[in-house]
Amino acid sequence: MALRVCAPKVAGCVGRCAPPAQQMTQGVALRASARAEYNAPQFMSRRVFVTGLGAVSSIGFGRQAFWESLAAGKSGAAPVEGFETGAIGRSIACEVKGFRARDWMTAAEARRMGRCSQFAVAAARMAVEDAKIAPALLATERTAVVIGTTMGEADVISELESAWIHRGEEAVKSRTLNRYGTTLLPIHVARAFGARGMTQTLPAACAAGNYAIGFAADQIRAGRADIAITGASEIIEKLQFAGFARLGAIAPERCQPFDLNRKGLLVGEGAGMMVIESEEHARSRGARILAEIGGYGLACDAHHITRPHPEGEGSVQAMRRAISSSGLEPADVDFVNAHGTGTDANDKVEALVMHKVFGERAKDVPISSLKSMIGHCMGAASALEAVSCVETIVSGLYPPTIGYETPDPDCVLGLVTATRKGKADVVLNNALAFGGYDAVLLLAREGVLPDTVGRR
Repeated sequence: MALRVCAPKVAGCVGRCAPPAQQMTQGVALRASARAEYNAPQFMSRRVFVTGLGAVSSIGFGRQAFWESLAAGKSGAAPVEGFETGAIGRSIACEVKGFRARDWMTAAEARRMGRCSQFAVAAARMAVEDAKIAPALLATERTAVVIGTTMGEADVISELESAWIHRGEEAVKSRTLNRYGTTLLPIHVARAFGARGMTQTLPAACAAGNYAIGFAADQIRAGRADIAITGASEIIEKLQFAGFARLGAIAPERCQPFDLNRKGLLVGEGAGMMVIESEEHARSRGARILAEIGGYGLACDAHHITRPHPEGEGSVQAMRRAISSSGLEPADVDFVNAHGTGTDANDKVEALVMHKVFGERAKDVPISSLKSMIGHCMGAASALEAVSCVETIVSGLYPPTIGYETPDPDCVLGLVTATRKGKADVVLNNALAFGGYDAVLLLAREGVLPDTVGRR
């Protein structure tokens, strides 16, 4: 048997010349050491601020247009134009209409992207412009890009499917294949700004926006990035629209969250993006601070593929974690952006969760559902809602839940039915999703959160 010999190595190295058992033991130790270093807690006191916002939605493009429409109670519901709905039995959705990719990117950029990536890049450019940040500060290895979605480039899937099934594999064009992949969303955004830090796609269903923003904030707190472009993007495609319809989840005309006579959700689309920075980075460039990102809570119902847990166990856990990891108590929360889909089960469970978390105060905590206006934007839902939460903190305005007419005895809440002023120092953003995903993000006015914020 030949003797295995290797060149001298650094101290502590166990090379291929070592016995297999020793290699394995040392390998496990090194991996554990690497994980410990990667997750080192000494950076967890870094504060994370929101400095720019961008939105592509059915009710407006850009931070100002989006927020003004929300405050005015404008609905994006209209007949679907993107595909034929005759055989589906439902025809109303909150589509993004009038979007021209070339308003936000070059022709070459637009050609190599599907519609979902185009939304993401457009909203990201809006957020960067809003943050008034110099391009050179983004084009570094210290800029991360983290984006959530459900299906990503669903239109590209549809295009590929149509060509392959109806005309054969020879009809599939290579340039179409190059535009597919949920992993491309953050890559396209990173490429647009020259961001060379970590990129990540989080396909966490309809909770993806909160997952992405929370994870991006963690990268900054842990010292792995100084700045992040984060949020989520989603488009309406016939496949998922028909799927919601087959589930009996789509309302015939309008979405009425928490109303006794609610008939379901309306599907929406769009992208919500934000620029977030470490306190040091934001202060050094004199950035305008819009809000601070607090803690966030993640959980899983582990109950059913589409229905929430009847007792809301995962959602309760996520809400409590978001509050406690921000160093706060439920009594400190001023406003809640509800998941509020307008479906019977979701709204009942969310109301129950509110009572479990806030107790007697649940009927008085201001709560609203944007899905009554922009529909359920799936993976982009909580990202667009996070943009709205920041605007609530900045303006002190609670956006309305439109279409609410008849109280439901199972949903006794402090529902905001008309835009009004109110205390907005601490805001919760709820997200629930198929499969039992629960993600809750806490945002706050600058200077409100204690030094323990973000400790998990």
